[in-house]
Amino acid sequence: MTDFLLELRSEEIPARMQAGARENLAKLFTAELAKAGLSAGEIVTYAGPRRLALIARGLPAATEAVSEEVKGPRASAPPQALEGFLRKTGLTREQLTERDGVLFAITEKPGRATAEVLAEAVPAIVRAFPWPKSMRWGAESASTESMRWVRPLHAIVALFGGEVVPFEIAGITSGNVTRGHRFHAPAEIVLTGADTYVEQLRAAKVLVDQDERAAIIRARASALAAEAGLELVEDEGLVAENAGLTEWPVPLLGRFDAAFLDVPPEVIQLTARVNQKYFVCRSGDGQLANAFVCTANIEATDGGAKIVEGNGKVLAARLSDARFFYETDLKTKLDDLRPKLEKIVFHEKLGTVADKVERVAKLARWLVEEGIVTESPSRRREGLGEGSAPSDVAGGEVPPPSQFQVNDAPHRSGHAGGMTDLKLVNGGGELADLAERAAYLAKADLVTGMVGEFPELQGLMGGYYAAAQGEDPRVAEAVRDHYKPVGQGDDVPTAPVTVAVALADKLDTLSAFFVGDMPPTGSKDPYALRRAALGVAEIIQSNRLRFRLHRPIASCIAQVSGRVRGYELGDQLTELARARMEIGDPMSHSELLAQKEKLTDRATTGEGLEEYKNRGAAANLRLLNFFADRLKVQQREAGVRHDLIDAVFALGGEDDLVRLLARVRALQAFVTTDDGTNLLAGYKRAANILKKEGVEGDQPWTAPTYTPEPAEADLIAALDAAEPKAAQAVQAEDFEAAMAALASLRAPIDRFFDDVTVNDADPAKRTARLALLARVRAAVHTVADFSRIEG
Repeated sequence: MTDFLLELRSEEIPARMQAGARENLAKLFTAELAKAGLSAGEIVTYAGPRRLALIARGLPAATEAVSEEVKGPRASAPPQALEGFLRKTGLTREQLTERDGVLFAITEKPGRATAEVLAEAVPAIVRAFPWPKSMRWGAESASTESMRWVRPLHAIVALFGGEVVPFEIAGITSGNVTRGHRFHAPAEIVLTGADTYVEQLRAAKVLVDQDERAAIIRARASALAAEAGLELVEDEGLVAENAGLTEWPVPLLGRFDAAFLDVPPEVIQLTARVNQKYFVCRSGDGQLANAFVCTANIEATDGGAKIVEGNGKVLAARLSDARFFYETDLKTKLDDLRPKLEKIVFHEKLGTVADKVERVAKLARWLVEEGIVTESPSRRREGLGEGSAPSDVAGGEVPPPSQFQVNDAPHRSGHAGGMTDLKLVNGGGELADLAERAAYLAKADLVTGMVGEFPELQGLMGGYYAAAQGEDPRVAEAVRDHYKPVGQGDDVPTAPVTVAVALADKLDTLSAFFVGDMPPTGSKDPYALRRAALGVAEIIQSNRLRFRLHRPIASCIAQVSGRVRGYELGDQLTELARARMEIGDPMSHSELLAQKEKLTDRATTGEGLEEYKNRGAAANLRLLNFFADRLKVQQREAGVRHDLIDAVFALGGEDDLVRLLARVRALQAFVTTDDGTNLLAGYKRAANILKKEGVEGDQPWTAPTYTPEPAEADLIAALDAAEPKAAQAVQAEDFEAAMAALASLRAPIDRFFDDVTVNDADPAKRTARLALLARVRAAVHTVADFSRIEG
């Protein structure tokens, strides 16, 4: 067995593309070998700023000989069929083999030298390589057929054992020569093979292993900080990026003017990270220190003093810019910035960011005034919150629009036609005022200079500015954290004002895009709606917020539906005007107004109004189903079975997520017991019989007019006892007790099926026993729809 070395040396490969390039190189190489019937014992890939390399270990010297058999026509087939087969195979009639009256072409293909296979495979890989961005270069670049690579390709090393695998790509001939570090060892290096590749380049001041470079950066940067009495702020993304920028990494510690520490620490860290690829350090008290760690690509003769000095000057310039943005932003109140949000389009169908702020502020206040978000965490655990009784209708019907406005430029009109105000009737006091205030300020930092420079700081800078202008600390905190949680593992807000604003913001986003018919599809989620839904679920669970989810969704839909409808009517009006223009008969202003009036009247009366109402209710239902899917994803990691979530959601009307998950967990504990397993089996047997007999839904129950058999009477008695206990336990949210009540049905159900004939010849007995099974099904459904449970 022999090893193969491939090195593709080019100008600088962007660090962000290197990991994907390694993966793609291994994948393409494996696929090309497989076409020839070859496979390597091991494939190792390396990537750095100037080279992409692969080592394939354990390749045979040649492929195995193969015999290919192609089935042809029958021996008795017409001459034309035989002639066509002979032309296809390139054989004569005498070279064919006959078996059972059928002709076969059997071709023996000898094995090929692996070097020949590699000489064909590598050019194919290079030409098909899927770089995210690539370029052409040189005189050949004038042709669209010329080769593309991430940066100009300079040389190719291809060694099978110690021998060069000869081929040529775009004028570059493969060989055994590479170069080391650009400054430390720029001379040519003659490589001897895969086994010595890493060490030969190490001697030339190139560490080809990206993991080794990362380990050096990580360890030395931490050590430098510790030597200075500081602690490195760890950043694995920055470690990987610096490893992709250097071939011989040398971390160096530098300092910057302590006066810059007046700027928020997140700004300093982001400036150093994004603009300069520097690490920052903390002092012993956890505060940001005026120190940074840069990663040089050279061992300087002065120990790196000049490098540190130069990097310090560049960082100082960057921090000066950041301080200018910060100080300039502080001169303008967030309130004064809000009008600028009217010029930022949130989405063409959904209006401006200012429109969204109005909706979020109303919903945040409503969440407080309804008692959903309160000052006291214990209050949230008492029940469903004011105005959120379990008896609320789950359909979430959207109130009809009061009006539609279809302006001459409806796509940019800014009118929220059809908005139905949330009913804010309970006062809410200071907490409601604070939630509303925080929501009004939450997006103002989008038009600040700092967020314009660093979009990653939105929310965070708003919190700093709110605190600096004297806002209540709870408002400043809510402005800062209202985007949270932004991903798995992120902090979940718990402060009441923050919870109200964060929840309102996410619910508004989800509702708006669903009523605008823009949900995620497949792997595409351009508006991060899956993340928003998980954020809502985490906020509700962490704070044990008790409310029916359809209610705020319906309110959000009611607020934005009119705008969406107005946009669509505007589209229709635009299409009518365009069609008239195309035939040379443009609409007059009066005609435009008349058409607008006609479209508006059609949309707000009769079938148009009914379609509007149905659309809102359908969007509510789709969004609730979307939440169910996201909840399955979230709970999977906690070990919760997805089918049990389905079983509870299937009952309908259960969209209090805290109660739903409590029910699911109790159900999961129950179905894993013997009682649960047997009850599930009995339920499914009863459900199958009912389905076969066409008995759907709840059935009226009356006591049998005949004398029931003992097992039948026992089941009736067991149901008489279990039904009220289960119902009362569910009402009290004691789902373990509800399961225990249902467990008492296990033995009577088993005996019933053993001793009683359901499809009795007597129609009265058959009808009564089917009704009894329907009663069993209904009793079990007080907890969950067992038909959705697997097993």
